[in-house]
Amino acid sequence: MSATHEPGPRTPHGTLRDGDQVQLTDPKGRINTITLQTGKQWHGHKGYLQHDEIIGRPEGIVVRSTGGIDYLVFRPLLQDFAVRMPRGAAVVYPKDAGQIIAMADIFPGARVVEAGAGSGALSCFLLRAVGEHGTLSSYERREDFAEVARKNVEKFFGGPHPSWKLTVGSLEDAITETDVDRVVLDMLAPWECLDAVGKALVPGGLVCAYVATTTQMSRVVEGLREHGSFAEPYAFETMVRSWHVEGLAVRPDHRMVGHTGFLITARRLADGVTPPLRRRRPAKGAYPETTGNELTTGDGNTSATPPADVTAGESEIGSPPA
Repeated sequence: MSATHEPGPRTPHGTLRDGDQVQLTDPKGRINTITLQTGKQWHGHKGYLQHDEIIGRPEGIVVRSTGGIDYLVFRPLLQDFAVRMPRGAAVVYPKDAGQIIAMADIFPGARVVEAGAGSGALSCFLLRAVGEHGTLSSYERREDFAEVARKNVEKFFGGPHPSWKLTVGSLEDAITETDVDRVVLDMLAPWECLDAVGKALVPGGLVCAYVATTTQMSRVVEGLREHGSFAEPYAFETMVRSWHVEGLAVRPDHRMVGHTGFLITARRLADGVTPPLRRRRPAKGAYPETTGNELTTGDGNTSATPPADVTAGESEIGSPPA
C-alpha cells in the first residue's frame, strides 16, 4: 500500500490564482502587497483596482487603477516577503540567509535543525533549500514568536509546509532529532546548547551560529574550540552595497546594508577524535598578561603560558617561531 503525502507548498509561478500574494509597484517604486481574492478591490492613494483584473493572468502585467496609476504586478520574491513580513523577533535579512544557505551547505533532502524560529524568515529560506524531501525542525522558546513564525511561513507557502516541524521550547531541553546534517543557531546564547548540537549532528555535519555582537561571536568560537567535538570554527560577516546606474552616472549608492550579524560555522568531528592543535601563533595581547608571566584565560584562571593549541608551530605568515 503506497504512502499518502500531504500536498506540497504553493508553486510560485504560473497563472495568478485566487489566494496568491502579489506586489503592486507604482511608477515611484512604492510597493503594496495584497492577497488576491475573487470579487475584492484594492484601494490605493489614487483610485482602486479589481482583484479580478489580475486573477487568471500571468505575472509581469501592468494594471491601471481608476485614478489612472499604472502598477506592475509580480509575485513577491522570498527576499521581498522576508523584509516586509509581520515580526515578533527581528528577521534574518536576505544577505545573511543567503550566506547561511551557501556556507552551511544546506542541500535538498538535508535534515536541518533550527533554533530559534524568530519571525520565520530564516525558516522560509531553509525550507526552500531542503525541499519537500528534506526536513526542518525549528525550536522557539517563546510561544508568541512561534505563532508569528507559523503564520508567516504558512502565508508565504500558501499553507502548512510538509517538511516543517515547529516546537515551542529550548533546543537543549526539547530536541529529539538525531543524525542531523545541519544545525542553525539564531539565538542569544548559542554556546549554551553545544552539547545538544554535538549529540544531534552526524560526523561531518555542520553547525552555523548567527549572532549580533563581537562578544557573542568570541564566546561561540571559544566554546566550539573547547568542546572537543568540532573542527576549527570559521567566523565572518558580509556587507552588501547597491549601485546607482543612470546613463554615465554610475556610482555606489549612498546607503548600504552594512553590519547585521556575524556567522560562525564548524564541522562535527567523528566520535573519539581529538582535533589537531592549531598551528598558529596568537596575536600579541590576545591573552592579556596579569603579573609576571601569568596569563588570564577565558574562565578567569591564570596560567604561565598561552594555551597549548596556539603556542606550537609556524606563525601566520609561514615562518617558524623565533
